[in-house]
Amino acid sequence: MPSLILLLELAAIAIIFAGLPLVYLWRKPGYSFFQKLNWVLVFMTFDLIVFGAFTRLTDSGLGCPDWPGCYGTSNPFHALSDIQQAESALPTGPVTVIKAWIEMIHRYLAMTVGALILVQVAIACSKLKSLGKNPLLGSLGLLLLVCVQGAFGAWTVTLKLQPIIVTIHLLLALVLLACITAYAQQVWESKSSAIRTIRIRPLSAQLLSLAFVVLFIQVFLGAWVSTNYAVLACPDFPTCLGSAWPETNWGEGFTLWRQLGLNAQGEFISPVALQAIHWAHRLFAILVLVVLGTLGWKGLQLATPVLSSLGRVAKLLLGVLFLQVITGISNVIFQWPLLAALLHTAGSAALVFCLVRMSYWASWKPFIQKKMA
Repeated sequence: MPSLILLLELAAIAIIFAGLPLVYLWRKPGYSFFQKLNWVLVFMTFDLIVFGAFTRLTDSGLGCPDWPGCYGTSNPFHALSDIQQAESALPTGPVTVIKAWIEMIHRYLAMTVGALILVQVAIACSKLKSLGKNPLLGSLGLLLLVCVQGAFGAWTVTLKLQPIIVTIHLLLALVLLACITAYAQQVWESKSSAIRTIRIRPLSAQLLSLAFVVLFIQVFLGAWVSTNYAVLACPDFPTCLGSAWPETNWGEGFTLWRQLGLNAQGEFISPVALQAIHWAHRLFAILVLVVLGTLGWKGLQLATPVLSSLGRVAKLLLGVLFLQVITGISNVIFQWPLLAALLHTAGSAALVFCLVRMSYWASWKPFIQKKMA
């Protein structure tokens, strides 16, 4: 169990990190503080996902092999002797000073998001009479989700980067981003003197739902590739080891509960199992391109002067899809460079953001625009 002093020190760090954007928001004019906070949470969660990918790709996930601190302390400065001792014992191992800092910064960012959500809950509670119960219930749901995400972050360390745990950790991060974005795009605080109904042909809810499903599956497959280090199992493109259909072992590759680098029997995972993992992600990408590309094209067709925001998000969606193709191919051809791998993860998060934003216009009801007083 972590000590009380450690928890207090980590809480103080979270307050300091969260205080920086809060001070900035307080001094910045414009939207209400509550609305600005919600969008800052979207930005911070996106950054957290990208830095989490950086932590994983630099093999820093076990830079501090305990949780929530680093060798029982709140920062690597205090644990310097333990880190240097571990590094001396195993120079090529997972523990170095740099990796410890990367891992702890990732945890600090996660605590910052959690602290900002607590502020969001407090504001929603204080404005219960004016805003109603929905903002409070939504923010409490976000708080619960970030706590579950924190638990998987702890298990990522304690279970030594077990692939299914790390994969769920990434999936939950994207679910959190989607939920925070959906929360932020609600107009919780607005006064309208008139409500004007504009009848338009909305985005197909069925197509949007399909896009969410295929993207979720593809993100799982991509995370499964990354957490099993199967990116280079097929080192050429568009074939795999010169074959249009490589030798595969689907059962071994997609046995979910097993240790990193091992199969269900505790033996080293075979190359053909890693090829199956890689090939599944590459093949499913074709379906993702078709479905999300169609959605983006439909969004462009529906864009009007009234729905100019829909057009911008549709263009962003298509642009990110193109980026995903380029970075995915680059990961193979250039042997998994860090920048391409980071951009590929960031692109996945950006696609989630785009789909949630586009869902704002996918409704069976008429589009309602509120004219501000």
